Amino acid sequence: MRDGASAPVQPRHRILQAPPAPPATLVEALRACATANLADGLPQVQVALGLVPRHAAAGVLCGPALTVRVDAGDNLLAQHAIDLARPGDVIVIDGAAGPERALVGETMARWAHARGVAGFVVDGAVRDLEYLRQGPLPVYSRSVSPRGPTRTGGGEVYGEVGVGGAVVRAGDLVVGDLDGVVCVPQALAQAANEACLQLMARERETFEAIRRGTLSRAWIAQALTRDAASR
Repeated sequence: MRDGASAPVQPRHRILQAPPAPPATLVEALRACATANLADGLPQVQVALGLVPRHAAAGVLCGPALTVRVDAGDNLLAQHAIDLARPGDVIVIDGAAGPERALVGETMARWAHARGVAGFVVDGAVRDLEYLRQGPLPVYSRSVSPRGPTRTGGGEVYGEVGVGGAVVRAGDLVVGDLDGVVCVPQALAQAANEACLQLMARERETFEAIRRGTLSRAWIAQALTRDAASR
């Protein structure tokens, strides 16, 4: 650099490489799993806490994460993520839990649906609830705000993000239902599905025992006895 020459301006954002898409059969297998069973079945499954479903009956959310980290209240990269998304992607936005400015609203949700996006998970605010509640996309967020975002562009796409205390990497499988959102690392997705199926089988046995009136509750007394004996 010559004396007196100014340094080149560095962009405030980074767009990393998109990961390979997971097998469609794996996505559909996890779609049949309740988030509670996934969370209970495998300790490595990440649970996003404090994110509320804003949709009424849009069904189960399931798909690979397209991760976006933005500055609080800024949604330029979240907007760009819709254009980058592959059909079936779940856009997961780490908005630093900012409550003041909405990162997603009706216009973005409509465009995302037209692009085949599976849904949004937003650690931050959204708006236009009347549309989101009746719209076709599952949308989860920490808060709601009528104020719109800034669009200056700081952040990262396809990197590691934090949403509701869960660590999510691009390509991880995101599953959401009325209980909330969980994130399954793609390498563990098959094991998580198998654990879920085992839990579902045990639940069916329990439900049948309840129906027949043969359910044993002896385990409670046994656990209380063990607790007393350990003191």
